[in-house]
Order: sequence, then structure tokens, then C-alpha cells
Amino acid sequence: MSHPPVEKTYRFIQLFYFFTFFSFGALFPLLSVFLEEEKGLNHTQIGIVIAALPLVTIFIQPIWGMISDYTRRPKKLLMIAALAASILGLFYPILQVFPVLLIGIISIAIFQSGIVPLSDSLSLNFVQKNGKEYGNIRLWGAVGFAVSVFILGRVTEATGSLDWIFYFFSSGLLLCIIALLQFPKRADEVTVSFRAGLKVLVRQKPFLLFLVSNFLIFGPVLANNYYFGTFILSVGGTLSGVGIAFLLAAGSEAPFMKFSQQVINRFGVLSVIMISAFVSCGRWFLYFFEPSSEVVYATTIVQGISVGLYIPAALILVRELAPDNVRATAVGLYSAVGNGLGNAFFTFIGGVLIDVWSVTGMYGFFAGMTIIGILLVMVVSRWTNLASKEEVA
Repeated sequence: MSHPPVEKTYRFIQLFYFFTFFSFGALFPLLSVFLEEEKGLNHTQIGIVIAALPLVTIFIQPIWGMISDYTRRPKKLLMIAALAASILGLFYPILQVFPVLLIGIISIAIFQSGIVPLSDSLSLNFVQKNGKEYGNIRLWGAVGFAVSVFILGRVTEATGSLDWIFYFFSSGLLLCIIALLQFPKRADEVTVSFRAGLKVLVRQKPFLLFLVSNFLIFGPVLANNYYFGTFILSVGGTLSGVGIAFLLAAGSEAPFMKFSQQVINRFGVLSVIMISAFVSCGRWFLYFFEPSSEVVYATTIVQGISVGLYIPAALILVRELAPDNVRATAVGLYSAVGNGLGNAFFTFIGGVLIDVWSVTGMYGFFAGMTIIGILLVMVVSRWTNLASKEEVA
């Protein structure tokens, strides 16, 4: 039976993830709509502004990690990151022209990008030491994201102002800080430098190929978070409808995340990744043909499979493909390539495609890239099977 303080900390970590992703859910899904309707940017400019978020993440996240390793105070750094991002978010609605809006989002991203890796480091260390499941923590993030988008859809439509997305973003981060008071203070120490770990990983061909496949499969999933609101409005939906769609989509992730380990144990990690990717591909392909808003709402629940199962399966595969002593570096590289570079590339290209083609054309491009990613996963599966057979022989 768990010691009471452990259970209390566990609940506060879950609460932290709820409010963290509540703040993200307030901002990211409607940010493109805000920049178009409130600030008058075209979709190429919108793509540049939004792509700045993951691009900053690629370069700034390692700096947060190095500062954390040096100071050994990840909890204090997490408080600083959340507070600074919250304050900067409050001032963003008063900005006007494209260059200033870009600088503003970069400023927010510098601090916002430190929140997830620092909290993941602390929470993963906590669950490993106390026999808990990370999936049961991360699912509260999915719930917070879903609740937030639903509420913001109603609030923005009722008030006629999209400025509220930043006020809710800032409020959510302030509530995170309260939950942080019960967080563990330290994470595991890094025993292998990033540079040394990178030298080992570049010799792991299955790992490198999976990084490329993850770029092609999960990059469109993350870009969709920014443009799905635009797509809903293009097929006749409303701002409230955007909230409902994200409630169904993000809300469906939670139950799949809760039971992800059992599904992975039964079907195998590579099979789960391919199934999730096929579901994503089918969804993008359907959107390419401009279905009715009712069909779009109905298909949002498949995000539980394409995201709720993919995230934990991909993380497990990364850890399996990497040697034991460089797993932390492998996870960091995986996050930088998929959540950073993939997110930035497809978000920027998505904005350009909407301008020169259409939002449905963008989804056709996403479907094609996902198919290539699936083929690469099949190669990874073949390579790992061959490696297993060689070891047995």
C-alpha cells in the first residue's frame, strides 16, 4: 500500500498536468484563428508565427536541461518557466503587427518550452521510484486540454473576442504553480553527456530511421492542433463547434492512454504504432475530400487511437531501440525531432499550403507524408526482427 505522502504527491502531479494542458488547450487550437481574425495575418504569416513555437523548443529545451543539470533545481526552474510564460501571455493580445507578434510568441515559447521536459523529468522519476504509471498522469493532460478547448469555444463565441485564449492560458499556468508546491524536488542525475550519447545513437540505424518516421507521422498530428479550428470553420462549423470537436478529440485520448500499456503488451509496440499511424492517415485522407461538419465531429474520436496509443508506444520503442546508458538522450532527441522539428515543418508548410491551395489540400499532403512514415516503420520492424534472429542464432 502506498504511503499517504506518495499518494498526495501523485494527485498533485496529476493536477499539474491537468492545468498545464488546460493552458495549452486554451491557446494552441485557436491561435491560428486569433491571428487571422483578430490580427489580420495571412496563413503564411500565421504558419511562421506558429512554427516559431516548436522551433524555439528545439534550441531552448536543451538549455533548460543543462541549467537543470547544473543547478539540480528542476522544480524551481519549472516555477520560473510557468510564471514567466503566464505573464508574457497576458500582454500578447495588445501586440499588433506581424514582426512584433512573432517576437511575442518567441518570448512566450522560450519559457513555455521548458515546462513539459522539466515536469516529465520529475514525474517519470517519481513514478519509477513509487511504482506508479506515467500514463495515469499524462491522461489528465488530455482531459485538461479537452475541457479547456470546450470552454474557450463557448467563451469566445459568447463574448465575440478571441483575446480570452491568452487570459485562460495565463490563468492555467498560474494554477500549475500551486500544484507544483507538492512536486518532488529532484529528478535523476544525467550520467552521460548529450554529446557522448549522440555519438552512440547515430550508430543505431533502427533508432535513426524511427526518428524520421516519427517526424513524418507525428508532425502532421501536432500541426493539426493548430489548423483544425480553421478546418472546422471552413466546413461550416462555429467556434463552439471547434470546442466540441477538440473536446471529443482530446477527450478520447485519456481512456486509450490509461489502457495503453495493456494494448501494447498484447499486440506489440511496433504493431500499435503502425495501427495508430494508419488511423491518422485515414483521417487526413478523409479531410482531403472536404466532408460535412457532422462527419468531421464524428471522426474526432479516433484521435484516441492516433495519439492516445501512439505517444506511449513511441516512447517505449525509443527506449527499447536505444542502449541503456543513453536512453535519456534518446528521449530528448526523439522529442526534438518529432515535437520540435516535425511540428515546426508541418505547421509552416501547412500555412503555406492553405494560402496557395486549401486547408483540405493541406490534409492531402499530411496523408501522403504519413504513408511514407508508415513504410519506414515497417522497415524498422524488419530490421529489429532480423537483429533479434541474429542474437538468437
